[in-house]
Amino acid sequence: MSLFHGLSAFPLTPADDDGRVDTDALCALLERIVASGADSIGLLGSTGAYAFLSREERKRAVVAAVKCVGGRMPIIVGAGVLRTDQAQHLARDAAEAGADGLLLAPVSYTPLMEEEVFQHFSSVASAASLPLCIYNNPGTTKFVFSEDLIARLSGVPNIAAIKMPLPADGDFTGEIARLRAKTPKDFAIGYSGDWGSPEALLQGADCWYSVVAGLLPVPALRLARAAQAKDAAGTKRLNDQFQPLWALFGEFGSFRVMYAIADILGLAKTRPPLPILPPPASARPRIEAALKDLI
Repeated sequence: MSLFHGLSAFPLTPADDDGRVDTDALCALLERIVASGADSIGLLGSTGAYAFLSREERKRAVVAAVKCVGGRMPIIVGAGVLRTDQAQHLARDAAEAGADGLLLAPVSYTPLMEEEVFQHFSSVASAASLPLCIYNNPGTTKFVFSEDLIARLSGVPNIAAIKMPLPADGDFTGEIARLRAKTPKDFAIGYSGDWGSPEALLQGADCWYSVVAGLLPVPALRLARAAQAKDAAGTKRLNDQFQPLWALFGEFGSFRVMYAIADILGLAKTRPPLPILPPPASARPRIEAALKDLI
């Protein structure tokens, strides 16, 4: 299966309170993903706390991940950062370390205009000869990619895919059809938002960029494969098992809940980077209960 297709698992990046990455703990998480048979690893995505880490620590994480995985599974590396020149440095760092692809969000403080985003993505795409996935994440970046901008960017060399948010109207079929009509045949269209992405696969999306697969890759892969096989009944049955966890993601944010899961399962001794706080102690029994049907 080619890059930007199937199930892409996004793990935490375990780090201490000073932002120093625990590469041994990171490798242990990656080994779980590789063993599961997922299709790719999404390193230093939003779940991987890329925005909270220095360039040096991000580079250490990529070097360690490539060494640990050893070519057994493709690694897509987040290169999002405020400045274009810094994003170019991160792209080159990832390429030099041996990553297989890039994921780029339009991180900003001042709201960006479409031409600024186009120039930013074009510049980063040309900085390293790796296929790049557009990260359309308006909930975090506050920038919404128009379909015309997506079409324009899809013609830029090395820009090969997009990671979309769940459509507000739930119409995956219509949105995917419109994007396919405006982009090259081999341009991959995937979705994030774990509670809705299995439905996206059912409706013809190429990839599920999954938060939960970063720590629970086996049950996530069962769900992804059912959806890819167009098994609607099986997809619903498996997705129903995740509903308590999806509710917690909605209440506390998946980023916080994932740190709690890592602690409950003994997968990593790490806390969210401040000022982010973990879910309240009162939520822990609910998280533990949500995990029982999944592990």
